[in-house]
Formats: sequence, structure tokens, C-alpha cells
Amino acid sequence: MKMTALRAAVLGALALGQTPSVSWAADAAGKQEGDLGEIVVTGQGERQQYRQSSTSSATRTETPLQELPQSVQVVSRQLIDDLAATRLDDVLLYVSGVARQNNFGGLWDNYSIRGFSGSENGGMNILWNGFASNRGYAPPRDMANVESVDFLKGPAAALYGNSEPGGTINVVTKKPQFKSANALDLSIGSNDAYRSAVDSTGALSSTVAYRLNAAMEHKGSMRDQVRSEREFFAPAFTWLLTENTILNYEGEFLRQKAPLDRGIVAVNGNAGVLPVSRFLGEPNDGDIKMQNQNHLLTLEQRLNENWHLRTGIFHKEGSLDGYSTEAFALQADNATLRRQRRYRDYSWHDTSLQAEIGGKFATAGVGHEVLVGTEVDWLTLDQRMLRINPSNVAPYAVNIYNPVYGQAQPTPTANTDTSERQISTGLYLQDQLSLSERWRLLAGVRADAFRSTLNNLRNGAVTRQDKHAYSPRLGLTYLLTPSWSVYVSASKSFRPNSGSDVSGNAFSPETSRAAEAGLKFQSEDKRSGATLAVFDITKQNVLTTDPANPNFSIAAGEVRSKGVELDANARLGHHWRVTGNLAYTDAYVSRDNTLPVGSRLVNIPRSSASLLAVFEDADAHGAPYGVGGGLNYVGRRTGDQAGSFMLPSYVTARALAYWQFTPKMKLSLDVNNLFNKRYYSSSYNSLWIMPGDERNATLALNIKF
Repeated sequence: MKMTALRAAVLGALALGQTPSVSWAADAAGKQEGDLGEIVVTGQGERQQYRQSSTSSATRTETPLQELPQSVQVVSRQLIDDLAATRLDDVLLYVSGVARQNNFGGLWDNYSIRGFSGSENGGMNILWNGFASNRGYAPPRDMANVESVDFLKGPAAALYGNSEPGGTINVVTKKPQFKSANALDLSIGSNDAYRSAVDSTGALSSTVAYRLNAAMEHKGSMRDQVRSEREFFAPAFTWLLTENTILNYEGEFLRQKAPLDRGIVAVNGNAGVLPVSRFLGEPNDGDIKMQNQNHLLTLEQRLNENWHLRTGIFHKEGSLDGYSTEAFALQADNATLRRQRRYRDYSWHDTSLQAEIGGKFATAGVGHEVLVGTEVDWLTLDQRMLRINPSNVAPYAVNIYNPVYGQAQPTPTANTDTSERQISTGLYLQDQLSLSERWRLLAGVRADAFRSTLNNLRNGAVTRQDKHAYSPRLGLTYLLTPSWSVYVSASKSFRPNSGSDVSGNAFSPETSRAAEAGLKFQSEDKRSGATLAVFDITKQNVLTTDPANPNFSIAAGEVRSKGVELDANARLGHHWRVTGNLAYTDAYVSRDNTLPVGSRLVNIPRSSASLLAVFEDADAHGAPYGVGGGLNYVGRRTGDQAGSFMLPSYVTARALAYWQFTPKMKLSLDVNNLFNKRYYSSSYNSLWIMPGDERNATLALNIKF
């Protein structure tokens, strides 16, 4: 097979539903029979701006944002770079309605969208190139190989199965390119932080391209006794098998060591009593060691000009191992903190298989873009925990005002030993209809069946669950003008409840219904845009206390979230990039057997906002430079579900600058929390409150070669 041109990168349009649109175009200047022709990748001109005009995450087909009947916000690589983001957590505040949640002592990603945050062992729904990637436990995501992060607002169960109704995050990775490019990033920061990262891509042959992203990091902390280390390695390969067939492989290997840090405690409801640096664990516990690896193999076959076939298999596995000392009870003197000690030995294996066929056709003047697919998932999650709580004989306590570390540590004893097996199957159907020049209709439905078996290896008890669910969605968009559109949508979703009731029966799954309406704007040059959305979501079958037996639960609770969101981003002239958002979220308990109706959901501010602006120009010698800054506002939040204390509102500022002093070298400076504002990023209860970062700076050098 002879190829006449490879003018652009093959960016992996083959990871199911993730990538920029790839088309095969014939080379009119002498294409011979059997030639591949020219591979054209669309959308790459948007890389240097915040605004993205299309996405494939919401429909698994490349769809203009203006035509989608939902709010979808794409965090571009340009914004990731401007924020000097190394973790997913670094970009959250620049999307409306997203809030930080309990992050397992800093060891995982856990966020809420529109008030809904998901389960305790996986947080909300986070996808990796269209595959569920947060089942089980995994370290916080590294951004070294991330091309964009797509925030899909509202239920996504019609395509992706069980999920939270507030929204879904899809992480899209960088793809191999046939044009050689190499970059090295070196950074040094406050609190003894060092990081190096490499990004290399190019052709191995006329039909095979590679990409390699790797990072090594040592990170101190404003928190006493807390530091972390991580190693990250992500290879990717693209193989052009024939002129109509492309095979992709992507892998990720991540190793992290860090202590489990639950933060500080509130005294009489006041979280501001202790310094934010105060560590209340035990340094002698050492680090929690985490390992995680992802593997993704995808194959795309172009059947003809209108139809394609995609298949993919994803496998994830990992482990979490180590000791921790955690706050248990603050005594009546408001100074003595009794602590518990735990040992965790967790492991997980998660495999998913997807296959789908998609195509375009027309009937009676109506255009159709249909997608039919199936998905099968297998999950194994083993959790063994040893635990010891304090007693009067062995209180294992510290004075919160003057902690003394190094005391004799109690030996944890058997507490939890479970092995869970899950299997689920899904079948989905979607049709995007062009009813006329201005009207677009999106209709879809997914049927899921899931089975789980939870074995309690300590007492031999077995809990089985065998359920099914249907998740429809329907959305209508009207294109008022080439720049303005309005939409309405309605959808449903589900999420399994774990555990069993007093009779040993599995709980019914949580079910949700959502309605959304919105207005969208996009400038003629597609460099600026905005989305205004109004939503109303109700989730039922939430676990609540069994009134007949308070030691057990029943699936009878209900929570609701209503709100308004505005997201905007723009490229103004040749000098300015701007992004901002506003959100009002009213998330509360609407029915429960113990909590008062109207109780606020934990960590969810009623109001939040952000703004970031960057000015770019060139100096007298033609060297580009940029300066910018931003503000983040997070409103007052309840610190626990009982509403016993509140986390205060806050505003933080950041400043950034860069200077590209040679064509291949760029120096940048990022200062976060510029005015050193004290704030709290999240809370689980009054004993586990995580302070936000103090002022910190990062100096980085980017070298291209």
C-alpha cells in the first residue's frame, strides 16, 4: 500500500466516540489505485483557543455544539496549559456547576456536577476516551497526556449506562501524529515541588505512528508531614491497516505514593481554629501506595462513504495498599482528638467491550445519523480493611493545638473483607434527525441489565443483585440563525444501589429524571461562544434510614437540584483569550426519613463563578509573551449532611505570565491563590475538612526539539 500524503495527524478518531473528525480524501494530483490518499483531521485550528465548536463525547459522533440539545463544555488543551494544570482538579472551577467533593484524603478524583456526586467508591462518572474509568479506586488523573476534558451536563445514561444525573466527565487523550514533534517540560514550585514531563510523537513507518507522554513528580505540601511522589507513563500507537481500517492502542501506567490526609477538624462548628498546615494523622504510618494501569484497543472500519463500524476493548486494573491514622472523635475539652487506625488492601480489575455501527441516510427529506451499539462490562473489586477504634484504655489521641507524633501505634484488627463481582450489558440506539434546515431532533434509548454478587469473606454472607433499567433521552434544537440556537431536552438515568435491606434483598437502583432548556451563541468565526442553561433534576430511590429498623436502610429517599448556568469563552481579536462562568444550584433533600426536607447537599454552593483572561503580544524582537489572571468564587456550603456547620464562601485570584524567548523555548510563571486567601475545598464531616491551597507559585520551562 502506497500513501501519497499524510498532511495532518491521525488523532485517534477511533477511540469510540472521542476524537476529532477524520476523513479520507483522495489526492487529486495522482492517486493510484490502492493508495490511502490524504488523511485530513478537522478541528485542529481550534487548539490555540478556549472555544471548541464540536465534540464527539455527547453523541459518540462528531456533532456541532450549536446543534446539541444540552449544555456541553469542553476544556481545551489551551486552557489546560494556561492554568498549568497537572491534575483534573486544576480545571474544575472553570466549568459552571462543578464542585469538589470528599477526595478520600487526596487519593482520588471526586466531584459533583449540578449537585450530584455519585458513590463513595468511584465518585461521579468519569470516562476515559468513552469508557468508564473510575470504578474501583484510582489516583487523581494526571493531565500530561490529556488533549481535552468534556463536561456533559445532565444525564448521559442513554449512551454510557449507569451514571449520575448531574453530568459526566469524558477525558480525551492526545493521539499519535505522523509529523514528528517533541517537547520537554521542567517545573519547580512552592513547597518543594518538582516535575518533569515529556511529550513525543512521530512516524515509526509509513503506516504506524506513536505518541509517548511521561511524567515524574515530587510534590511537597502546605500540610505538615504530607508529600507525594508519582510516576506516569502513557504510550499510544496508531496503525493504518488499510485505506479503510485503522487500529489504535493507548496505555497508561501510574504509580503514586502519598499519605492519606483527612485535613483538619472544626471546633464548635468553626473550621478556622487550626492552621491549614496542621496534620492530625501519624507520619509513622508511611504512604498509601497506589498503582493503576489502563489499556485501550480500538478498531475503526469505514464500510463506505456513509457507514462505519467501531469496536473497542478497555481493561483497567490497580491496587491500593497502606496504613492511615484518621480523626475519630473530638473530646469535650475541644483539644483532645481520638484517632482510629486503618490498614487497606484494595484491588480492582475492570474490563469493557464496546461495538457499534453508525451511518447517515435520508428518508422523506429527513436526514438521519444513526448509531447502534452494545457494551459489556466485567468488574472485580476486592476490599480488605483492618481497623481499630480508640478506647479508654488506648485512646490513641493527639492534642490538636500541639500534636506529638510517634506514640505507640495500635494494631488494626479484621474489619472488612469483601469480594464483589459485577457484570452488566447494555444495548443503545440513537438517531440524530435533521428535520429541516433549522430543526434538529436527538432521540436515544439504552437498555441495561446488571448483576452483582458481594461476598462477605468474614461471615460468608452473599448479597446478590439482578436488575435492569431503561434510559431514554429526547432533545430538540432550533437554529434561530447561524449564530443562535435554542433547545429543550428530557432524559432519564439510573445508578445501582449497593448493599441490602433488613431482609437481605438488594435495593432498587436510583432513578433520575431531568429536564433542561437553553440558549446558545457562537460567533461567525467560531472563536467565541456561550451557553445559558436552565435545569431541573430529581433523583429517587436514594438510600435512607429504615423507620422500622434504624440499623438498616431502604431505597425511599429523594433529592432534587434546580438551577441556572452560564458558560462563555472567546478569542477577542489577536490578543485576548477569555473564559468565564456563572452558576446558581439549588440542590436539596426533598424526601428522607431522618433528614429534614430542604437540607442542602454537602459541598454544593448555591452560587459560584469564575473568570480567566489572557493577553498576548510580541516584544520588539518578535518574541511572543502573555500575561493574564483570573478569579474564582465559591459560595457558602454545608459541611456535612446534618448541616451542623458551614464552609464559608471565598474568592481566590491567580496570575500567570509566559515569554517565548526563542522559537523552541518558553518560560512561564503561574501564581495560584495570589492573595493567600484561607478557604476550604471540601468536607465530609466536622472531623474531615480539607483546606484549600495557600499561595503557591510554579516556574516552568518548555523546550521543543
